[in-house]
Amino acid sequence: MPHQQKLHELLARAGLTVVEDVRPGSLFPPEAGRRIARGIAAPDGAAREALDAAWWRCLCDVDGEFLVAVLGHRISGNDSWWTRVRYAGSGVPELTGDPGFVALSLDGQVLLAEVSGAYGDRVTALDRLPERLEEAAAAAGRETEVERAEVWAAVPGRRAWPLHWAEGIGSNPAATDELLIRLLDVEVGFLHSCDRPAVLDAAVAHPDPQVRSRPADIFRPKLTSDQWVRLVRAEPSPSRRVLWAEHACAWGVELPEDLYDDLLAGPSRAQAAELPRLPAHRLPGLAADADPRVRATACARWEDLAAPLRARLLADTDDAVRTAALLAHHNSVPMPREVFAALPAPRHALEQCRLSPELEAELVRDGDAEVRRALAANPRLSAHSVAVLAEDPSDDIRSAVALRPDLNEEQRAAVRYDFDPTSMSRTLPWVEGLHGDADAMRRLAVSSHPLIRRSVARARHLPPDVVERLARDEDRTVRLFLAESCDDAPAEMLLEVWRWWDGSFTHPDRPRSHPNFPRTGLLRYVGDPGGRMRRLALDDPESTPADVARLARDQEAEVRRRAAEDSRLAPADAVRLLNDPAAHVRGIAMRNPRLPARVLAELLHDRDTACTAVTNPAIPVPVLHRILAAAAAAVAARR
Repeated sequence: MPHQQKLHELLARAGLTVVEDVRPGSLFPPEAGRRIARGIAAPDGAAREALDAAWWRCLCDVDGEFLVAVLGHRISGNDSWWTRVRYAGSGVPELTGDPGFVALSLDGQVLLAEVSGAYGDRVTALDRLPERLEEAAAAAGRETEVERAEVWAAVPGRRAWPLHWAEGIGSNPAATDELLIRLLDVEVGFLHSCDRPAVLDAAVAHPDPQVRSRPADIFRPKLTSDQWVRLVRAEPSPSRRVLWAEHACAWGVELPEDLYDDLLAGPSRAQAAELPRLPAHRLPGLAADADPRVRATACARWEDLAAPLRARLLADTDDAVRTAALLAHHNSVPMPREVFAALPAPRHALEQCRLSPELEAELVRDGDAEVRRALAANPRLSAHSVAVLAEDPSDDIRSAVALRPDLNEEQRAAVRYDFDPTSMSRTLPWVEGLHGDADAMRRLAVSSHPLIRRSVARARHLPPDVVERLARDEDRTVRLFLAESCDDAPAEMLLEVWRWWDGSFTHPDRPRSHPNFPRTGLLRYVGDPGGRMRRLALDDPESTPADVARLARDQEAEVRRRAAEDSRLAPADAVRLLNDPAAHVRGIAMRNPRLPARVLAELLHDRDTACTAVTNPAIPVPVLHRILAAAAAAVAARR
């Protein structure tokens, strides 16, 4: 049964009529209500022994309506949404007891709740809610140094959530290398964003193979060449040892000679033979190997093989080896029709091999579009055949031809190709290979094809005239790629891109983190009508804590989020932002080091917030060590 249906049935049993499910939007969020009901940053006098009918009458509007969230309903009509209900009774709705609830008046003034906490059920009733929360935040913000010391001396010291601490503590920027190295024995998820040499060194040397392999599994490895080599050597699984060697080679690591010997001597020799940087002097042994898979792999290095070895492979007794040798042979020697016809699968030959003029002329006019489509990518196709395919009736074939590197820009402009400017773009490898050629970049920067210009914009450095041209490109994705990838992108273009883009998965901080992004003169945007521009005001070195306080109350969540991460945020504002309607603003506020210690310690001891709160850099390092000890004990007990 869907959660929403269960929720509506529960509310009906309590005597409530469902009006609608309501996103929090700009409303006080149920999550904050639950936290206050547990006593975290709650105003004085919030706790009650029971909720009587008088409080429920205060909650309801003239039509008997209010908002309610029931714990444990996290899908559809869930407890991160409000459900607007109507109560026509005169007593107390039967909502008390398990699983607990939070209720809010429609004007946001009255909060009623009953939740289970560390010390049993807790009943909360508050009127004048916004005013009382402001008072509570101001009081919490007046915390003294002595009070902070007393708070941290008691942590963890009461009901804790050590498994949640284990999950989050590795993301605390205040954690020392020593602590993170200890954490490797408990939880290794933090390694995906870790770039500390000492910690990565310890991970690579860890006795647990799962810990050792984690740095190689992440999206963007930060391992040194020495660490890669140590990782490969230490891996007990032969197949994974070769896998890590492949990854190392992909990241430009030069493997030592004796490591190649070790990999080729193991049971995964066939896979090791495919390593792209395998020394050429190993090839004769591979070409004569007893395993046909290894001999077939040797054919990929055809140009490095001596003529007698090539002849032996072309006459090999194994069909797969002979085919691999034949295809490699015809990369330079034109393939006749009879050889092509005898191939078990022609796709590779169509895409890569040099074909005889007669065969090529026949195939570019083949009635099968798949044949012509494969030919369109063949780098060895003659200019005449390319011209034929450039006028092919199939749009995708013409579009493939338009991206060939052997066309000049006049020829490219003459091709009627299709291009969806909203589609995901990948850098063309042949353009990337020319990134260091200034003349090529000048030529390609004026290409009629947006994907080629986009590929140029991905260069790390470009000549000034190319940068100037691309910064004015009509295709805004060209400007975006320039902002993300090119260190020479101009400040005014970066600011223009910022108006509509603030980072991707692969370039999460660009354009704002670009070295040329403007750092001064941004305070003028503090009153800009666009929230994106107001966010920039706090980056200005002349901005003040007063500006932070102003933007912490901004109407747009993204602006409040920027204020929530500012180290100049007032402690009272940090507490107040814990109740923000936007979940991501609340999460950032939990990480702000200006958060009072008492409130932060309460968050550390709450199941829903422990994982986020433990990342706050204001937690003293000795306390982090005690927290880690508790987490380690909890993890050990589960093993």
